[in-house]
Amino acid sequence: MASLSYVLSHSFHVLSPQIPPIESNPKYILYSSSQCRHPISLLRFKLNRMALVGQRLRRGTQRKQICASIADVSLEKSTENVQLPKGDVWSVHKFGGTCVGNSERIKNVAEVIVSDDSEMKLVVVSAMSKVTDMMYDLINKAQSRDKSYESALDAVREKYKSTAHDLLDGEELASFLSQLHHDIDNLLAMLQAIYIAGHAMESFTDFVVGHGELWSASLLSAVIRQRGFDCKWMDTREVLIVNPTSSNQVDPDFSESARRLERWYSKNSAKIIIATGFIASTHQNIPTTLKRDGSDFSAAIMGALLTSRRVTIWTDVDGVYSADPRKVKEAVVLKTLSYQEAWEMSYFGANVLHPRTIIPVMQYDIPIIIRNIFNLSAPGTTICRQTVDEESESLVSFVKGFATIDNVALINVEGTGMAGVPGTANAIFGAVKDVGANVIMISQASSEHSVCFAVPEKEVKAVAEALKSRFRQALEAGRLSQVAVVPNCSILAAVGQRMASTPGVSATLFNALAKANINIRAIAQGCTEYNITVVVRREDSIKALRAVHSRFYLSRTTIAMGIIGPGLIGATLLEQLKDQASVLKEDFNIDLRVLGIISSKSMLLCDEGVDLTNWRELQGEKGETADMERFVQHVHQNHFIPNTVLVDCTANADIASHYYNWLRRGIHVITPNKRANSGPLDQYLKLRALQRQSYTHYFYEATVGAGLPIISTLRGLLETGDKILRIEGIFSGTLSYIFNNFTSGKSFSDIVSEAKQAGYTEPDPRDDLSGTDVARKVIILARESGLKLELADIPVENLVPEPLRASASAEEFMQQLPQFDAELTRKRQEAENAGEVSISTKLFCKLLI
Repeated sequence: MASLSYVLSHSFHVLSPQIPPIESNPKYILYSSSQCRHPISLLRFKLNRMALVGQRLRRGTQRKQICASIADVSLEKSTENVQLPKGDVWSVHKFGGTCVGNSERIKNVAEVIVSDDSEMKLVVVSAMSKVTDMMYDLINKAQSRDKSYESALDAVREKYKSTAHDLLDGEELASFLSQLHHDIDNLLAMLQAIYIAGHAMESFTDFVVGHGELWSASLLSAVIRQRGFDCKWMDTREVLIVNPTSSNQVDPDFSESARRLERWYSKNSAKIIIATGFIASTHQNIPTTLKRDGSDFSAAIMGALLTSRRVTIWTDVDGVYSADPRKVKEAVVLKTLSYQEAWEMSYFGANVLHPRTIIPVMQYDIPIIIRNIFNLSAPGTTICRQTVDEESESLVSFVKGFATIDNVALINVEGTGMAGVPGTANAIFGAVKDVGANVIMISQASSEHSVCFAVPEKEVKAVAEALKSRFRQALEAGRLSQVAVVPNCSILAAVGQRMASTPGVSATLFNALAKANINIRAIAQGCTEYNITVVVRREDSIKALRAVHSRFYLSRTTIAMGIIGPGLIGATLLEQLKDQASVLKEDFNIDLRVLGIISSKSMLLCDEGVDLTNWRELQGEKGETADMERFVQHVHQNHFIPNTVLVDCTANADIASHYYNWLRRGIHVITPNKRANSGPLDQYLKLRALQRQSYTHYFYEATVGAGLPIISTLRGLLETGDKILRIEGIFSGTLSYIFNNFTSGKSFSDIVSEAKQAGYTEPDPRDDLSGTDVARKVIILARESGLKLELADIPVENLVPEPLRASASAEEFMQQLPQFDAELTRKRQEAENAGEVSISTKLFCKLLI
């Protein structure tokens, strides 16, 4: 184990190089008292002595665990000859910080370990929850010369001390507390040194933050020994050897680590070994770490060194999800993933695995199982080599999941001078490397006119400045036209090993995004075809994720719906939606959510969906003043629901005038309102052109034929080359009802009132009686047939009495209509005397011809 004195002496030699060591060996550098006149060197001398004492104490404790008597030389020799078994006898477990977050959870972890029926077990543990952050905070406080690091260190001591009192007793408790207090004293001395220097080298930081894992491993091993099991704990800084390659990455030296593991095991053999995660050492025995979230990596390395039968990573989730469940509530736990799929998903933000965890186990085909420590009944996700799945050939099986990376920016380097010029890409990415930025994604057109790549948004300013500096001459000469930054972006990746060579996956993905009205700013796909990556606006990130997730049938297709006009038609629709909601979910995988209901005076808004069992009561209690723009904004801007539908159940021309803008915004429109399709011809043609060009739907089947598939049938005939010669039918069920019931003994106004109450008429019966409603239907069918007609081109015989045509409202018209019953009765009698069947027959014949 690398000693504190070694770290201190090397680090302080950098801080005060004028103070040379007088004696050194591979582990320690000591200083004479004559060289300790400098305050830093005096502190260094004291810390070295403290570290030597601490190492003797730790070694003494370890020896006590290994053998009953240090003096028994023969036993020590026999222990050194113990061979390290490898292969399926081993199972490796890793428990994260939340798994060992308190004493009760540590007990649960111990139970899981002893319940494993494997012959040999190696368990990798993290520091208790939040402890690593607390240790980093100690460093930050000390180098900022904030004396509160002392009380913060006491808080760490108390956390482990109180946990030990909950779990241990007797000699195990005394031994653990003795080592804890000694370590805290050493850390306090080191933090004092950092406080004086005002700076902490990386080796100092790594040494300090790794203590959380040391204490967790020691504590858990004591708990298991106290239950009567053979258990040792391993300081992995004595075993795992790594080569630092950058400030954010290290490469394991597997051959040297294997030798050290065999040597360690020969002196510490046990059925259960508790190992520290996250920490390791360099070849010079300097403590280092595998960087943040590196405990997964530790477990994978150990699994590879032991060629274990499996590596189980215990977390606080049920496995790897098809998407982030915080963003997609319908995300499902994946039963299996291939190594390549897990690698891709971890890179693109799936936070269950450390991105490099996959590499060590792939060589030996060791499966990784992700399980939930808080839900032992969940089987979890198994990550292994891809197997042939013959059960399903749908697109669902080809795409395993989706992941996003937020807070990225695109940089576009563009210019005609780039085409065919060798070294341009090298110069671009060389400049990026010089500022230490990470390139997440690259996209380049085959014309070589531009190169586009994504970087973390926090690094984009430095990258853009470096590129402008590198290419200043090319920009001034015009060989490059621009170095442009597109901020506020997110990356969305679809991942699946079986996507390779499968036609239709990309088309399905892009179609889902288009229907959700989401623009793609950049696209990338490697030749392996394991993932398709797109860049979208940050505000569209969640919406895009939900759209593609539901499109590949990994979850229900969720639709946000707004109902405009909860009158007779609208109320009937809401009743139908209430009755059919469960059927749509279960049988058709469609989740309809009514997020808003608006009438002419009030509106009801709900983020999660209106309870349709009592929407009228809710509108009365929570209704707000009607505001159409706010209503549309509420229904459409729910980022968790990618599809928006507005259903216009009115006959209002003003509402129909909004259709074009709604469709442009990606809002689907469903309507029985005839005003838009029978209005001015240029507006109709503009609306239909937009419908053909966009991926938004405009459904108006209910405008003719009471919802029967007349328009779709007509369109199908035309698309297959048929020519429409004549259309016959009863164009108005309302007028048919009125005139069929207009017999002796019934007044005209009473029959119209009955028809209105039964819901047969338009909201304003004058639309029916004037013939306007029939004319609108004729115009709609004529236009669908290819005729370019205006409403004024249709001759209509108006049955509304002349004085009532200018009535202010439908209610006023109905009040005054009885005044004309006698006149209308006379007209009916004249028709009968003339031998006509009914006025309606004559009317319809005229219109149809």
